[in-house]
Amino acid sequence: MADSGSQTEALLKGPLYVYDLPSKILENLTLKSHAQPIATPPTDTVAATAHSSDRETVIATSNSCTLCQISFQNVQEHRDHARSDHHRYNVKAQLRGNQLLNEAEFTKAIGEIDESISGSESSESDEDEPEPHASDSNLVALLKKQAKISQEESTVPQERNALNKQPIVWFSNPDLPQNTALGVYKAIFSNKEQDNLEHIVDALRRKQLEPIKRVNNTDKASSNQGPHIFMCMIGGGHFAAMIIGLAPEIQKRQGGIEERQARVLAHKTFHRYTTRRKQGGAQSANDAAKGAAHSAGSSLRRYNEAALENDIRTLLKDWQAMIDTAELIFVRATGNTNRKTLFGSYEGQVLRNNDARLRSFPFSTRRATQAELMRCFKELTRVKVSQIDETALAAAQAKPRETSTKPVKPAPQPKAPKLSEEEEAAMLHTSQIQALIRRSKAPALLSYVSNNAIPPSFRFFPADAPQNHHAPTPLHLAANSDSPALVISLLSKAKFDPTMKNSEGKTPFDLARDRATRDAFRVARHELGESAWDWEAAHVPSPISQAEVSQRQEKEREEATKEEADRRKAEIERLKAEEAANVAAVEKRKNVGGRKLASLDKTATEKREDEMRGMTPEMRMRLERERRARAAEERIRRMQGS
Repeated sequence: MADSGSQTEALLKGPLYVYDLPSKILENLTLKSHAQPIATPPTDTVAATAHSSDRETVIATSNSCTLCQISFQNVQEHRDHARSDHHRYNVKAQLRGNQLLNEAEFTKAIGEIDESISGSESSESDEDEPEPHASDSNLVALLKKQAKISQEESTVPQERNALNKQPIVWFSNPDLPQNTALGVYKAIFSNKEQDNLEHIVDALRRKQLEPIKRVNNTDKASSNQGPHIFMCMIGGGHFAAMIIGLAPEIQKRQGGIEERQARVLAHKTFHRYTTRRKQGGAQSANDAAKGAAHSAGSSLRRYNEAALENDIRTLLKDWQAMIDTAELIFVRATGNTNRKTLFGSYEGQVLRNNDARLRSFPFSTRRATQAELMRCFKELTRVKVSQIDETALAAAQAKPRETSTKPVKPAPQPKAPKLSEEEEAAMLHTSQIQALIRRSKAPALLSYVSNNAIPPSFRFFPADAPQNHHAPTPLHLAANSDSPALVISLLSKAKFDPTMKNSEGKTPFDLARDRATRDAFRVARHELGESAWDWEAAHVPSPISQAEVSQRQEKEREEATKEEADRRKAEIERLKAEEAANVAAVEKRKNVGGRKLASLDKTATEKREDEMRGMTPEMRMRLERERRARAAEERIRRMQGS
């Protein structure tokens, strides 16, 4: 049993993929009977994963809504959210004592009522307040419905109710170290599986997929899509979409080393200039609020909004077969205009807001790019490993229950304890260093550390702050941010200690998630020497020189270039073959009954549409008026001739 436990513990050193878990972990996996707080939140997602029970501990930022637990890229998105039905619903629900809904729950609730909460389908404003008589009445209906659900849920044991509200489902395994739990985002399970948590372990076992092996960099199962999900984001004129297979892909590199990577079936990004620079908001929102502007920029933005909507809907139509067979659909769309682009009623509509597969991302996201979608996929499908004191957890759960039994009385505001000069200096250094690390300013960081004589053992202050729990030192934060330049600078030049551990017992190297950051630790070990630190205690593998890293990267670039060239060559040959087949088909049916079909290829209407393609609406109207005028002149001439 000891050997089995050590083998299972060794599996936790690398990332665990939800759809390809080791059998040693799955064998004795059980659902934890209580709600487990998130001890290892994803980077920059603390506000997104917090819940109603711990909102008081979340530090609000200017670009986040602590009520709805959503973060934003800029102030304008925050303003749009404050006017949205989601935020207005939660404000009213809080006043009535109803349960607050996150974005995914609110989207699901919208799909279960007959009329959209956002009011008229023709509204194109994502800034204006919805019409009171159209939207507020539906909000009241939803509030009543949720109040009824809350009354029904009050009969459910409190422990079970708390478990259902968590975005992450936590599991335990007796072979793992004590107080260690494994977490999986609940969003990857179907609604039926989420409603039946007692059998969630069996559902997780059924999700395991056989990896796809590539031989000589060719996919053996390229014709078989297999289980896959669809993800897309839209906002600020940016759109990104991706269809990605759930079965992991194994590819052999030089030396016989096998690497697992995600299998992207299709991806596409669009960007159009649609927002009013320095003024914020979409052009359609400004037109709805102040009337249509007549500047050249406003015309361009209106045209780009329509073009972006057309591009997105065309892409969704092209991908409809894959979207219809997707296991899940993850969407991030803030604002009425963006949601209307995806879910608005139109001919050939693909996405619907009442689809049972529809999910929102259960954490904050950044600008819509292909790289951001891939980051979100990794975050969704990576198993979370948490270590927490059960006694402290039980005490934390008992505290809210005790508070709820007491009558609510306005309590005097407690005075903040006065900080000493050393604590004030530590807090100042913490804010400055964390800001420089998040902005990847290595030279400025080294200069600040040197000028202020920051010791290698420096820890962020206060130590019990939520943002300092996972990454308590500059080296932890740099490694968790996947910044190799900062890691090598802090180790080689600032001489920071790599053996320091966070409250979960993890060293900075344990938080590095990409190979480049892990290589930075190994290069530092090579440059500093074995006597500089206890590298084994820091969990840093064998040393490697920068030259070896550069040589390996160059080989990988050459391989990737060769693979891309082979792929392009194969694609060109395929297109040539298709073109030759099309030409042969046209030649075969070129003459029918002595008449050529070239003139019958396109109708007059199609020719007119080809001529007007790419024109602005004003140019199309002018061209149509000229055509009608010429047709009228021709009729008059014929009448006079007869």
